[in-house]
Amino acid sequence: MSDRVLQNFINGEYVEAKSDAAFAVIDPATERAYATSPVSGAADVDAAFAAAAAAFEAWRDATPAERQLALFRIADRMEERAEEFADLESQDTGKPRATLVADEIMLSVDQIRFFAGAARILEGRATAEYMKDHTSSIRREPIGVVGQVTPWNYPLNMAVWKFAPAIAAGNTTVLKPSDTTPQSTLLLAEIAAEFLPPGVLNVITGDRTTGARMIEHPTPQMVSITGSIRAGMEVARAAASDLKRVHLELGGKAPVIVFDDADIEKAVEGIVAAGYFNAGQDCTAATRLLVHEAIHDEFVAALTAYVEANVTTGDPRDEGTFYGPVNNANQLERVMGMLGRLPAHAEVRTGGFRKDAPGYYIAPTVVTGLGQDDEAIQTEIFGPVITVQRFSSEAQALEWANGVEYGLSSSVWTRDHGRASRFAKRLDFGCVWINTHIPLVAEMPHGGFKHSGYGKDLSMYGFEDYTRIKHVMSYIGE
Repeated sequence: MSDRVLQNFINGEYVEAKSDAAFAVIDPATERAYATSPVSGAADVDAAFAAAAAAFEAWRDATPAERQLALFRIADRMEERAEEFADLESQDTGKPRATLVADEIMLSVDQIRFFAGAARILEGRATAEYMKDHTSSIRREPIGVVGQVTPWNYPLNMAVWKFAPAIAAGNTTVLKPSDTTPQSTLLLAEIAAEFLPPGVLNVITGDRTTGARMIEHPTPQMVSITGSIRAGMEVARAAASDLKRVHLELGGKAPVIVFDDADIEKAVEGIVAAGYFNAGQDCTAATRLLVHEAIHDEFVAALTAYVEANVTTGDPRDEGTFYGPVNNANQLERVMGMLGRLPAHAEVRTGGFRKDAPGYYIAPTVVTGLGQDDEAIQTEIFGPVITVQRFSSEAQALEWANGVEYGLSSSVWTRDHGRASRFAKRLDFGCVWINTHIPLVAEMPHGGFKHSGYGKDLSMYGFEDYTRIKHVMSYIGE
């Protein structure tokens, strides 16, 4: 066990947790503990929300220019310390270290800068008269204190998606990272404290019980989580007890529809990158393929050959590693359990096993022959497993694509513009990519339908989620 002991960050400084409970933080690449982290209890949650509530009284009145400047300075400092962030993120998550700065750290920096800019353009509708002798206007105001919970697949990036729009809009926040990936979020809070008043951004560590205490706490006016459908439903039920606003970004099961006119080589290359990136631990991952029967066999052969020749899993410190281990022992058990329960009519074309070495490594896997009702089609696997179904018509492809409880993202691969447009209209998902899969930009919203949750991250739509609307009417008659 490492001697390193993590602490909460409350009211602008690291503080020792009041709770005696703690957990080990495990390196998924080695299965060895390298730190201990507190399981924040009721007193810790109270302290964090008290700090946020006190800070809100002044931060709500900060000008948009002041909020913008603070965010720009946080982004600049993150960029200066990008290598340090990458080291922590790789150790916590198992992500390949060589690509982290470009793929994720600088992406987070860019997203903070987007919300810094957005802080200056948030406004209500024009003032006007809708009743004789009365003038009406709309104010957009911060909601207040926000409680936020982030997942382990993108710890830093998801923390940015949460805290940046919240404080840009004038809110204050208490943020809890996943128990398996706390380090980068704590460093973010430390850096932010250089430029924010104490209490504007507070970070506490803990497990599911800590998150539940945050959701049930009377102080926050809004709670926002990224997590599983189960977690989202629990949060929605708990928040309903005192009518907190709820922002949920939950799981996904993205259909990737490949038609017979698609460029097979380009489709395979793009889908592999979007399916195995981050070991498939992405709510938008391209892991549920529907391929037209005319090219199904050719496509599966090309996909399998490409995976075997180009996709490797191994030590995150090795530059040739395509993806590292899955993040934790529970996730390893989940993925391997689903592979172990594959029905007899399924065929594993490659992979399907755990690597015989320390670490939570699962070989890149391709599975064919599954039916629409099979578990691996209906349930998010969240691992390096791509499934391929054979379809015969547009109607069948659309029915199967929409025939899951999730509604986060999707993609269509075709040269036919009309077909692509029809599917963009009919696919019941918050994002539809055409001849690509997984790129995100800060200017466009990310968020789903159905059991994938509600509310948007990124974009001005996501920013507005952290505001409330007030009507102000003045009598102007003599």
